[in-house]
Amino acid sequence: MNFPKCPYQYIVVEGVIGVGKTSLCKLLTERLGGRNILEDFESNPFIEDFYRSPRENAFKAQLYFLIYRFKKQMEIPPPDLFDSPLLVDYLFQKDRIFAVVNLNDDELELYNTIWEVLAPKVRNPDLVVYLQASTGKLLERIKKRNRSYEKNISFEYLEALNNAYNEMYFHYSAAPVFIVNTDDIDFIDSPDHLDDLAAKIVGPHSGINFYHPGGM
Repeated sequence: MNFPKCPYQYIVVEGVIGVGKTSLCKLLTERLGGRNILEDFESNPFIEDFYRSPRENAFKAQLYFLIYRFKKQMEIPPPDLFDSPLLVDYLFQKDRIFAVVNLNDDELELYNTIWEVLAPKVRNPDLVVYLQASTGKLLERIKKRNRSYEKNISFEYLEALNNAYNEMYFHYSAAPVFIVNTDDIDFIDSPDHLDDLAAKIVGPHSGINFYHPGGM
């Protein structure tokens, strides 16, 4: 399928753990002839400790992610150097979702002090593709991919993240948001699903839009 030239220089693909954002980011990079920057979640040396004992390890895991994500953002070239669309599988601002969910009040206050120094330096994307899924579907996908450090993720934790993500992206205004419920979409194994979704992504967007298979 031939797609029109992508009008967006910088696209973020986002969503809760297990929703398929990195997979879609890679597939869109191939479909649209772009480049990508992917988050290496497993590079965090505290992530296994966090999932094993969240309360004791949340702060150091969160600070690592904050600094790591900021450094990755600094790799994004200036707009005038883009010769093809750049796709990134996380939005820097989502780091605060995990901070609010996982940190206590004192930790969050210190986190926010650092955040306020870094956040203004980060460029906003031209489009956010926000992948949704029900919490049950997310847990099913997480179990299917069978990563050892994710085996202790609970339904309650995913539900809290899911609600926080929805709250953020339903009110995000720094770029258009294209919301895709993925419960009944298989863009990994169904080329037709992927082609239809990709065609909608490169279409015009303003404010918040919702994806409906077969039409907008």
